[in-house]
Amino acid sequence: MGGTSTDVSRYDGSLELVFETTTAGVSIQAPQLDINTVAAGGGSRLFMKSGMFVVGPESAGAHPGPVCYRKNGHLAVTDANLILGRILPEYFPSIFGPNEDQPLDLEGARKAFSQLRETEEGHTYSLEEIAYGFLKVANEAMCRPIRNLTQMKGFDITNHKLACFGGAGPQHACAMAKALGMSKVFIHRYGGILSAYGLSMADAVNEVQEPAAGVYQYAHPDRSDEDPSRSMREERLEFLANVATKNLMRQGYSKDEIMVERYINLRYQGTDTAIMIREPSFASACHLPYADAFRAHYKREFGFELEGRDIVIDDYRVRGVVPGKSPKDSKVVSSIGAPIAMSKQRAYFESGWEEVDVYNIDDLKPGHEILGPAIIVQSISTIVLEIGCTALVTSDGDLDITVETQNTRDSDDESSNGEIVEDPVQLSIFSHRFMGIAEQMGRTLQRTAISVNMKERLDFSCALFTSDGGLVANAPHIPVHLGAMQSAVRFQVEYWNSDGREGLKEGDVLVSNHPQLAGGSHLPDITVITPVFHNGKIIFFLASRGHHADIGGISPGSMPPYSTKLEDEGAMIIAFKLVRDGKFQEEGITEILQAPGKIPGNSGTRNLHDNLSDLRAQVAANNSGIRLLKELIDEYGLRTVDAYMHFIQRNAEHSVRSMLKDFAKDHGSRAEAVDFMDDGTPIKLTIDIDSETGSAIFDFEGTGPQVLSNHNAPPAVTYSAVIYSLRSLVGQDIPLNQGCLAPITFKIPQFSLLNPSNDAGVVGGNVVTSQRVVDVVLKAFKACAASQGCMNNLTFGDGKFGYYETIAGGAGAGPHWEGRSGVHTHCTNTRITDPEILERRYPVLLREFSLRRGSGGEGQFKGGDGVIREIEPLRPLVMSILSERRALQPYGMAGGGPAQRGRNLLLKNNGLAINIGGKCSTTIDTGDRLRIETPGGGGYGKPL
Repeated sequence: MGGTSTDVSRYDGSLELVFETTTAGVSIQAPQLDINTVAAGGGSRLFMKSGMFVVGPESAGAHPGPVCYRKNGHLAVTDANLILGRILPEYFPSIFGPNEDQPLDLEGARKAFSQLRETEEGHTYSLEEIAYGFLKVANEAMCRPIRNLTQMKGFDITNHKLACFGGAGPQHACAMAKALGMSKVFIHRYGGILSAYGLSMADAVNEVQEPAAGVYQYAHPDRSDEDPSRSMREERLEFLANVATKNLMRQGYSKDEIMVERYINLRYQGTDTAIMIREPSFASACHLPYADAFRAHYKREFGFELEGRDIVIDDYRVRGVVPGKSPKDSKVVSSIGAPIAMSKQRAYFESGWEEVDVYNIDDLKPGHEILGPAIIVQSISTIVLEIGCTALVTSDGDLDITVETQNTRDSDDESSNGEIVEDPVQLSIFSHRFMGIAEQMGRTLQRTAISVNMKERLDFSCALFTSDGGLVANAPHIPVHLGAMQSAVRFQVEYWNSDGREGLKEGDVLVSNHPQLAGGSHLPDITVITPVFHNGKIIFFLASRGHHADIGGISPGSMPPYSTKLEDEGAMIIAFKLVRDGKFQEEGITEILQAPGKIPGNSGTRNLHDNLSDLRAQVAANNSGIRLLKELIDEYGLRTVDAYMHFIQRNAEHSVRSMLKDFAKDHGSRAEAVDFMDDGTPIKLTIDIDSETGSAIFDFEGTGPQVLSNHNAPPAVTYSAVIYSLRSLVGQDIPLNQGCLAPITFKIPQFSLLNPSNDAGVVGGNVVTSQRVVDVVLKAFKACAASQGCMNNLTFGDGKFGYYETIAGGAGAGPHWEGRSGVHTHCTNTRITDPEILERRYPVLLREFSLRRGSGGEGQFKGGDGVIREIEPLRPLVMSILSERRALQPYGMAGGGPAQRGRNLLLKNNGLAINIGGKCSTTIDTGDRLRIETPGGGGYGKPL
């Protein structure tokens, strides 16, 4: 933990590597250590916003730095530690102030915190309680990535030791270990500069890697003992080993110093998750040793093995290593009792102010044992020993700390009838915990899914709901699923509890997808819902919604451009128990998924295996959420967890009401906007805001009638678009949940484009109309120019398979930003399939994938550019495109220019280019190409 961020990594005898990470929204695809970074450090700024204590992500930086640096800085975590007596100014050098000759400014930090006491959130707290509350929130923010690296990967967090370094880390490590249930903390004697110290002892490494394509082990029993890659494998690994060795020798190392590590990147045939497997230590004594190691790793990571699939090779990799200087193992020491403290100091802990002993690390000897609370001063850091912690000085002068783990749950929680009062600190902590559960559900779903759609494109969402189906926390997955998932859960609650039905019991898991009747978005999005029971009573629901690449219908991919009724679009599920009494109902769900094949001109699902596997993955994701939720209940008690679910909804409601009142004050109580679909159908919105209460009516009167096409959108999609828009307009980090819609009353005309009949085609409403609803809402609030207004839905396949993807475009510019180019906007944020995966798994070539330069609108702030994607089939395939903004341009705002409209072209092998329009399904022959040019985003402001 440093000044700006905290880095977390897991070590278990070897360094864990990943090949893609995302930090601060930037994805990097390259071999790298598996390090999770969060914006929480000593310089992280402190805010009180909308009834919550907020830490970061903004940083005070080194200049001006925290308030206590005496440079007119910002209130930060370091200031909180200072006023709580957790860092001691007298042991810091006098290097602060304009002339860098003054000590830390304790009084300045106290004055800054005193100002927070005057806010609505802080007036009931003491100055110390406010500072300590911020530390608790910061600690929880740092605990989240630790849980991600352990629980999300199937490891027990309590079996780990927390090794901390960085200047700020030792002030927080013990408190974090308590929160995580970890019983051991290790602080190196050079913890404050451990990264620099480590560099001096690091290995010298040279890595060489090359791609491959071959079978490592056949799945068929008659061939499983064969070794088809042996000669090629040994040759390539030996060649790479020689390259790595020579590269290190050029740096001055001798051949005798160099160790060689061999790796093979393996995956199951038909999947896209490759795992880099190091040559096992037992390789010489075992036939096909990499296969056993791969299967063991896969089962631990994903919870299952894939029977009946070949194991194939993607890459060979060799690491040449010259080991650095390693410290000797510490000798075991016995306690020699407590050392003599050099002073006493008042410091603030959970129980309040405490008189604590202060020790100088240089005065401590091996075997000295220190009981917390205490403070240990190093020249490069300050160590805070929490209450219930005991530090033993090792033979090397490091600190081995034993942490007394305890349950924060009130022992009277279940029996007490007293009111639980909302606490802003706990509100922030529970916001992190609920969101962390939803994120870990998503990680489980990604790990256990089979299809490209879920495992690679991440086209799914996971969320937590109250017992009545109200959305509590939705991980940042797919925005268009937000309101729709809540509608689906509430429908199931009402359906199964109605008269004459069997109700719900423990061991049941529900599934549905019907857009008009069961709160779905469109048929390919299948929702799996699991009730959470406590003492025989449903207390919460967990749900996961995933886009299945094919569920039948009139065209491969189940996204037909020309469907006019719902039955054309695939299997329909209103209510079904996917799991009954703990048993997966494979026969029943298979019958449902194959049912469209009974309709003339339709087909049942074209990929039943993936459907069933992904549904099981959704069940597994929900089960992981149940486990984590029950751990949270064990920690805090059911009444407290339930109360904070409702508090968080109320907090989001308060934020939206405040935003609406501010808008009404600045722009008046009425806002209007209209936009048109490419077929001329209007989407009209009138917003009337009550400036006193912050309530609003969203009236879509004037929207066109439902169409004889498939871009009708069920009401749940409109709810999702509005909840996303409101969450974006609030302009600060608030929980995204049902509270965002609490101030809103909807008026959507029946049998309109946004409220169609039960049998209307809707597959396009979820993916194109939803985007246009967002544009209309943001236009009414004068927030930004139009984005591409589409997801550019491409499907292709034949009778054997179906593939689906959405293609990025340009984002609209705003009052102080330019639109991003080549990104998904608003209602979706899925990934595009990697070119290598696309071409390896499907009979196509990706001829071009590039930015469409100049397609964004002009303005003071330019709109983002769209993209060009050109695909050539290697055998005749049915290719279908479902898109918008091919006739009408994305509008600019405040004088900004419109963006270029999109265009879909069929490029014949004789040089002819044919415009196929926004919605088309046709067979494309080998040698021909489909070229999709997506729209840009509108510009903002008159060009300068």
